[in-house]
Amino acid sequence: MTAEEKAGQLTLYTSGWDITGPVLRDDYMDELRAGRAGNLFNAHTVDYARNLQRIAVEETRLGIPLLFGLDVIHGYKTTFPIPLAEASSWDMDIIEKSAHLAAKEAASAGINWTYNPMVDIARDPRWGRIAEGNGEDPYLGSLIGAAKVRGIQGTDLSDPTTILACVKHFAAYGASQAGRDYHT
Repeated sequence: MTAEEKAGQLTLYTSGWDITGPVLRDDYMDELRAGRAGNLFNAHTVDYARNLQRIAVEETRLGIPLLFGLDVIHGYKTTFPIPLAEASSWDMDIIEKSAHLAAKEAASAGINWTYNPMVDIARDPRWGRIAEGNGEDPYLGSLIGAAKVRGIQGTDLSDPTTILACVKHFAAYGASQAGRDYHT
């Protein structure tokens, strides 16, 4: 691999959004064909993802498949309660099962990777992302984070009903100032 191709494997492109919803962009196709794209966030249709994967495998020098990522926070096609509501149950078995079902549905649509669980500790109820997390208790948050990773990844990522979990965010992200995201 060239240095440019190695850097490309670390590059995450995203589909766009307009006023009516998701937009399937084509403006990074040249980058993909040149081997300078390794991941795509928010591929919204199976056909779109399939076409991009075909290009990555058949039309690039190395033929490395793309990783497709999506925020599968509380379900994929089946919608589960928001993480904050799940946390109030203290039921790790059902939380793990819901995470597995979401992963199974996402995997069937070609998603390989989810940016879930969100393990930030809520410090201010005005913070707009509080619903993605598990509340203010670090102990409960750690139990739920582990249950979700087990549900999403299982014990074998080669299992076609599992996807890669990416625990997020950076330490202290939940310590927002006056509820403002990124201290804006």
